[in-house]
Amino acid sequence: MADHDDEPHAALRARWHATLLRACGGAPDPAPAPDPAPYADRLLARWSEPQRKYHTTAHLAAVLDHLDVLADHADDPELVRLAAWFHDAVYAPDRSENEERSARLAERALSEAGLAQAQVAEVARLVRLTVTHDPAEDDHNGEALCDADLAILAAPSDAYAAYAAAVREEYGFVPDEAFRQGRADVLRQLLALPRLFRTPYGASHWEAPARENLATELALLDP
Repeated sequence: MADHDDEPHAALRARWHATLLRACGGAPDPAPAPDPAPYADRLLARWSEPQRKYHTTAHLAAVLDHLDVLADHADDPELVRLAAWFHDAVYAPDRSENEERSARLAERALSEAGLAQAQVAEVARLVRLTVTHDPAEDDHNGEALCDADLAILAAPSDAYAAYAAAVREEYGFVPDEAFRQGRADVLRQLLALPRLFRTPYGASHWEAPARENLATELALLDP
């Protein structure tokens, strides 16, 4: 397991604590909520599991960074940040129910941590939305989370290539030809969407480079 005392993890712990405090109203309740530190440590342990090559703490930090950029678009930015913490908290590449299990984990943990039930329900809804990345037109929280999660698609070419290689490594148990076909199908589906990003910032800054990256990868997979 990764060392949870290194600087990146310390920074993530601080971000978790600040987000949870703001989501709970900015001040402790008369009956103090549980210490937030163990929740952060358990989540960081999950994000550091050995089967993860892309869906790591680096991905979590990147999504949180992107949400800082998109925060003004969200109706409840702190709840969106909490959803980012949980959206891949359960991750097994060979399983199809990761998002549902992650949402249930969020429901249990955030209820214990002192959030109101409506807040817990919204975080869980957002986590489940990452199955499709298809928020409704007026779902500003969902648009912010989905855009932040997909922002890697618009990364510079070398970073995108590293992302694609890490995804392949996560699916190392899949034979090459089956992976090539499956990945190519995913890329075609993404390119067929009328738009990849829903927020104004995502549409103006990430849409064009993401489509270029996707088309380049698809050409390499399917000459």
